[in-house]
Amino acid sequence: MAGLVTVEDPEDPRLADYTDLTDVELRRRREPAEGLFIAEGEKVIRRAAQAGYAPRSLLLSAKWVDPLRDLIDRLDAPVYVVSPELAERVTGYHVHRGALASMARKPLPTAAGLLGAARRVAVMESVNDHTNIGAIFRSAAALGMDAVLLSPDCADPLYRRSVKVSMGAVFSVPYARLETWPRGLDAVREAGFTLLALTPDERAKTLDETAPHRMDRVALMLGAEGDGLSARALSTADAWVRIPMSHGVDSLNVGAAAAVAFYAVTAGRPQT
Repeated sequence: MAGLVTVEDPEDPRLADYTDLTDVELRRRREPAEGLFIAEGEKVIRRAAQAGYAPRSLLLSAKWVDPLRDLIDRLDAPVYVVSPELAERVTGYHVHRGALASMARKPLPTAAGLLGAARRVAVMESVNDHTNIGAIFRSAAALGMDAVLLSPDCADPLYRRSVKVSMGAVFSVPYARLETWPRGLDAVREAGFTLLALTPDERAKTLDETAPHRMDRVALMLGAEGDGLSARALSTADAWVRIPMSHGVDSLNVGAAAAVAFYAVTAGRPQT
């Protein structure tokens, strides 16, 4: 059982995992290097634990001890109880949800390992906005995508903001990083997937015309906000697909576009 430890010094070295959480560049480098990530809020902490991520420690305001008592009683990790003021001094922001956990990362599977059992895969290129990463993972989980593949330069799905926006869905959908881009897509095609590049280009066929839900195995490629998929990625695709637009709108946010496209890939338009 975990021990409750009241901490009153913001410089206490035991709180090192939680320092400077608002320094994005620092945390992006530090967390993967140290094999940790931060889960924020009761639901996200529980989902991380249920997904098999081992807590290194918890940082809680006093009011969250009882709501998390069942989890605390099963842990060997320390639980640091702090005032809201001290939590803010340590982390650099007001911890609205009052509960943080430092979780140990698990080794990532290989792309080949994921592709063997998958039929519907999302592939992201250069998506570096953590909010978009989280939104895409949440949609992927909700709409039945089997796995997510990331280009080498995509943002970390386990960064605190991504985890929070996804409401823990990053723990539900397995993901892997491709080692090379776009050459790594060759392995996806060799595994029997049709590579569909989502683009607003008018030369692309609509998702209804393409009917990806009827295809055996589909890898849907998504590009970064603004730039979209690179020319190299587009040239690698088997086909270009688009979401038809109305009222003069030329494109959707990548998170919204992903949700629409995931539905088309997994279920298609309902037949009347």
